[in-house]
Amino acid sequence: MNYYNFDTLEVSFLPDNDAVLHVRLNRPKKLNAMNDQFWDDMRSCFDRAARDNNVRCIVISANGRAFSAGLDIQEAFMSSPNASSGEKVDAARHGLRFIQNTKRLQDSLSSLEKCWKPVVAAVHGACIGGGIDLISACDIRFCSDDAKFCIKEAAIGIAADLGTLQRLPKIIGNHSIVRELALTARDMYADEAKELGLVSKVLPSREELLKHACHTAGLIAEHSPVAIASTKANLIYSRDHSVEDGLDYILTWNAGALRKFFYII
Repeated sequence: MNYYNFDTLEVSFLPDNDAVLHVRLNRPKKLNAMNDQFWDDMRSCFDRAARDNNVRCIVISANGRAFSAGLDIQEAFMSSPNASSGEKVDAARHGLRFIQNTKRLQDSLSSLEKCWKPVVAAVHGACIGGGIDLISACDIRFCSDDAKFCIKEAAIGIAADLGTLQRLPKIIGNHSIVRELALTARDMYADEAKELGLVSKVLPSREELLKHACHTAGLIAEHSPVAIASTKANLIYSRDHSVEDGLDYILTWNAGALRKFFYII
């Protein structure tokens, strides 16, 4: 498994289904807080999975007692431009550095959405801040009944900037509740997450959660990888465009994808 060997992730194919890749966040002692290495690991992992013809679906879960505590604040502060010893940075250069550094983080999580293979998230325990950014980029989300979600950024003096504010309103479809969650930084528990549509199903235990997520991924993996990739791409495109644009896009897409099919029939 050297191809999927990472410092902050534990990656393996399911023992009973070698078409499903299981990616586990693997900093359990830090509650899977997202350190600097994590962003490169995630980007590399999902870029590789997108090109790996053996992978047809991906499950993402976490080791330890929490899915993710979000950004590793201590490390992020120490590596920020302001923390450079004795270095004076003007406002323009500080802003440029921030854009460059944060775009790297955004691209890391967007790699889940851009990956051709569907990503099924299995969330247990706390899913805070950057954890919400991460699962918002997944295709399907399940959680255990001990799950707790929180858009924490407002409580620490920033606005979420890695995808939650852009993707979550389109997932839930209720701008009032998204704004409430983001502006109050309150906790949301499993039942409410299910009611709002953030997750598809709540499972009674972590074991049942992983079993259900892996089963769902296995069902997806049984289908044509071309059909699955086409469906994912068109769902994402249609989310961000009008119905008419989406219909035109699927016509163009299938005109190429189905040429051999129509030639046969």
